[in-house]
Amino acid sequence: MTWFPRLYALFFLFAIAAVCVSSGQCQDRPNVLLIICDDLNDYIAGLDGHPQSRTPAIEKLSRQACLFTEAHCNIPICGPSRASLFSGIYPHHSGCFGFERWDRYPVLQNSKMMMELFRENGYQTLGTGKLLHHHAKKLWDRFGHLADYGPFAFDGQDRVAHPQVPAPFREIGTVDGSFGPLIPLEGISFPDGKKYSWKTGNWKRYEELRVVSRKERSRTGDERNALWAAEQLRQLADSDSDQPFFMGVGFLRPHTPLIVPQEYFDRYPLDSIRLPEIRPGDVEDTFAASVRGESDKGSEMYTRLLESYPDRETALKHFIQAYLASVASVDDLVGDLMEVLEQTGLVKNTIVILTSDHGWGMGEKDYLYKNSLWQESTRIPLIVKLPGQSSPREISHPVSLVDLYPTLVELCGLEGTTVRNRQGHSLDGFSLLPLMNPRGSVAYRGPDEVLVALYKWAQRYEPLQQSYSLRSRSWRYIRYENGKEELYDCAADPLEWHNLVDRDDRLDTLKEFRARIREWLPADLATPPQPEAAGNSNKGPGKTGGKKSGPQDAEKWKAAYFKKHPAADANRDGKLTWPELKAYRQKIGELPSKK
Repeated sequence: MTWFPRLYALFFLFAIAAVCVSSGQCQDRPNVLLIICDDLNDYIAGLDGHPQSRTPAIEKLSRQACLFTEAHCNIPICGPSRASLFSGIYPHHSGCFGFERWDRYPVLQNSKMMMELFRENGYQTLGTGKLLHHHAKKLWDRFGHLADYGPFAFDGQDRVAHPQVPAPFREIGTVDGSFGPLIPLEGISFPDGKKYSWKTGNWKRYEELRVVSRKERSRTGDERNALWAAEQLRQLADSDSDQPFFMGVGFLRPHTPLIVPQEYFDRYPLDSIRLPEIRPGDVEDTFAASVRGESDKGSEMYTRLLESYPDRETALKHFIQAYLASVASVDDLVGDLMEVLEQTGLVKNTIVILTSDHGWGMGEKDYLYKNSLWQESTRIPLIVKLPGQSSPREISHPVSLVDLYPTLVELCGLEGTTVRNRQGHSLDGFSLLPLMNPRGSVAYRGPDEVLVALYKWAQRYEPLQQSYSLRSRSWRYIRYENGKEELYDCAADPLEWHNLVDRDDRLDTLKEFRARIREWLPADLATPPQPEAAGNSNKGPGKTGGKKSGPQDAEKWKAAYFKKHPAADANRDGKLTWPELKAYRQKIGELPSKK
């Protein structure tokens, strides 16, 4: 940070201090509350993603904050996106494109995560819920609850999809093939004759979730995280310490399974649900299918959803209803946290950030999932409320999640390097403060577009062999790993219906983007070092990202998996076969299932 931007940041801190003095709170540095939702697209107030979305708490927050209307993730899949957010490093610089643990990538091992720099600067760091994909509790001074992917329906032997979800969609698995209201299941007769109850937790540990009635039930994972965060905020407010805090709160919804209390479904009657605008045949001029391979989750989910209901409209209405209900449930929890900030007075000196790791497609281009380079997957909410701010500001300049880290460095006056040694990587993003204060004397130094990478499983990730998108104010350019391209005039075609890549009158624009992506990804771009050994139980044998495994390693891996998942033995003969293992992993969502 040069002296001039540093001076600019100091002026901002002085302004915060003035607000604090006038309010009777004289803490020198602002607190930070970072709220991250999972799979939340633009279905919130202010972004107009869906006309029926009702998010009053988020709307109230955005009326007193900076709303970035063209914020995007850097890779639209959970694990790598969160690694990029908390490290401030692009996937092509870290090597983290996939689901290997982020802390096994040498570049990320030798770079400081956001909360580490806060702690080095005297902040108390607190976290709860799904923040980093692998939580790394040691990075926080205090950590609440691990990520909870429930509620799950339980049939007496296994966690399964919601019993009201029809086949073949439910066969996708416990997570992505499941949605519906959290209702009492005991005493209900289902067509399959099974008795169901509720469980909640993650893949390592789960417990009973009691649902007796609407009013008498256990709390969901998201509700537990909100309660934990609220209690910590009250304790911090009551404390005599003037130590500032950095708190991260990770909500799971609207990640699948889209299961939330009935009251949220009641807000969106099924027959009233409006579908997004989808152009028939819109997928036909795209090329994503040419690089996805045969097990493409988004296409499979879309196809199976439509096969599970009488017609396309009914199918999408059911899923969108569950998604809107899940968004509403998170909005209530955001409102609870903001209410605590206001009641305790912490709001006067706390920066509040609300965002998501990536978006989600709702059937556009025959795709129902994340992990695409189109607007539905890449666009995210990004709301930043500064202490003392009482009026809204909309910012349309394209920004991305890697910009959050340098923005907080400047807003909070954080000192010190973000790398541990030469094997680490410096921050890739740019402070958004000049965009948030356009009357300031420092111009925004960031790029005119955002770069988004696409996840595709591989044993080794070569950055120049991946697929990417560039999104500017008016254009989206996509270059797939096989060289195929898409070009959209987003100013005239915001839904990205018309691929203009073959239009002669757009050749100059196409050439400009080809040149721009070469600047982002030069031919001499080095491949970041990869994890030496994966050991990733979500991938299975032979998919180590490093060394190849042989038959003995595979059998050893299967035996270890069987020990952790005895329910995988379908015929209960005490032996786990490879077909049984594959079927079980497809059932619980660890592997994509096929027809």
